[in-house]
Amino acid sequence: MSATETLNPSRDDFAEMLEASLVDRQDFEETVVKGKVTAIEKDVAVIDVGLKTEGRVPLKEFALAGKPADLTVGDEVEVYVERVENALGEAVISREKARREEAWDRLEKVYADSERVDGEIFNRVKGGFTVDLGGAVAFLPGSQVDIRPVRDAGPLMNIAQPFRILKMDKRRGNIVVSRRAILEEDRAEHRQEVVKELNEGDEREGVVKNITDYGAFVELAPGVDGLLHVTDMSWSRVNHPSEVLGVNDTVRVKIIKINPETHRISLGIKQLQPDPWEGVAAKYPIDGRFRGKVTNITDYGAFVELEDGIEGLVHVSEMSWVKKNVHPGKIVSTSQEVDVMVLEVDETKRRISLGLKQCLDNPWERFSEEFPIGSVIEGEIKNITEFGLFVGLNEEMDGMVHLSDLDWNRSGEEAIKDYEKGQMVKAKILDVDPEKERISLGVKQVGSDPIEAIGELKRGDDVTCTVTAIETGGIEVQLSGDDGPKAFIRKSDLSKERSEQRPERFAVGDKIDARVTTIDTKTRRINVSIKAREVAEEKEAVEQFGSADSGASLGDILGAALKEKEDD
Repeated sequence: MSATETLNPSRDDFAEMLEASLVDRQDFEETVVKGKVTAIEKDVAVIDVGLKTEGRVPLKEFALAGKPADLTVGDEVEVYVERVENALGEAVISREKARREEAWDRLEKVYADSERVDGEIFNRVKGGFTVDLGGAVAFLPGSQVDIRPVRDAGPLMNIAQPFRILKMDKRRGNIVVSRRAILEEDRAEHRQEVVKELNEGDEREGVVKNITDYGAFVELAPGVDGLLHVTDMSWSRVNHPSEVLGVNDTVRVKIIKINPETHRISLGIKQLQPDPWEGVAAKYPIDGRFRGKVTNITDYGAFVELEDGIEGLVHVSEMSWVKKNVHPGKIVSTSQEVDVMVLEVDETKRRISLGLKQCLDNPWERFSEEFPIGSVIEGEIKNITEFGLFVGLNEEMDGMVHLSDLDWNRSGEEAIKDYEKGQMVKAKILDVDPEKERISLGVKQVGSDPIEAIGELKRGDDVTCTVTAIETGGIEVQLSGDDGPKAFIRKSDLSKERSEQRPERFAVGDKIDARVTTIDTKTRRINVSIKAREVAEEKEAVEQFGSADSGASLGDILGAALKEKEDD
């Protein structure tokens, strides 16, 4: 192209020049190139990267980990070309982006290979710190600085140290790192080496580092802790680890177990002493009485310590002879010394069942001695149930009157209606069972048995009865006066004449004669019959005043028998 053509380019020439310019831009923009510092003006470095114009970069972009930029004229540096030319005709370049591009490529490989990366903590920000990873700035959360909370991070600032990349997001330019992960890895390796030298059964000294509700962590070596569970601190009951240990206490422990996979170590102090449960059955025989101290009270009973490491349970049912459904705390108190009896020993399960009431006077046995069977006592009705009465015998004990022992003649369901709570009643002691803690009483037994009142009465005897009730199926009568037993005469037994078998022809209070047909003392049942008496009298009359061939009518015979009876 001639000079004239250059000064006056045609339309085609201009298009070619523009296209060449765009190609140059594409080759440079968004790439990292080398440049030379041509000047330093105040806080800006002027850099020539081989473009038409020079670029200007703030000096702060050359600072590293909080240190000022160390840059002089003539130095070669790498910069990132954002634009070949801006509106002012200047190249837009960045040292920070060049370092970031270089660093991101390197860090992505480190992250993919799960390798460590060196960096320096150089600034504190909200929620943590910023770390220079050699061209890229990462965020270090406060929780990832150390294994334990760090109060003063000063000694950790501006020194090279390893980090683990937890997360990368190039699009957003975010990198999250952890120093804690490195410390945990190092400690795990160290712990693994130390644990290899430990064996189950070894005895070691350690320092208590932390106490929880369930135990204490004891440091056996730097970075190597073992758990001393509260149940392994003493053969005796320990309610809380702080009762036995304090932080920074030096203790001697036994290694109980080492988990080969997790390398967790279980420790024990009580295992340094002989097991007090060995031979416990011989030392505490069944029915033996011993003195102990109440160590713990629950809803179901109280634990009593017989010696260091040996506890037994007094179940609530074994605490009192007479107090039922009472919380154990109302009978005994913690630290109280009590006498107990051994009821059962299970050496394998390490259990001893104890009894408190067995060492106290048995009121049921005492009662049976003071009030033998057959004694009559008086008491207040404490409760009425569907099966009987509960009568208070003293401040501690009640006796029960069953429905069947309320009345000789009436049913229990009917008789119980005569009683109410608080009423005083007399009752006879029928049975005392100290083992089952029961006393059986009878109200009807205070009086005589109506069956016994009939004396020598037997089947076939004639009796005079009083009508006590009229029913559709017959009548109810009472024998031998007001205290006599009751009997029922069925409708068919009211007369030998069918026309007279009508219950309504009788009235309450009527006196009638009838013959006993059944006496069952077991079921307390007596049956009488007017009809049976009439038939028997007729038979006797025939035998006495007539014969089969006498020719006398039945009316004549009965009339003669009746006249003789009236004469008598």
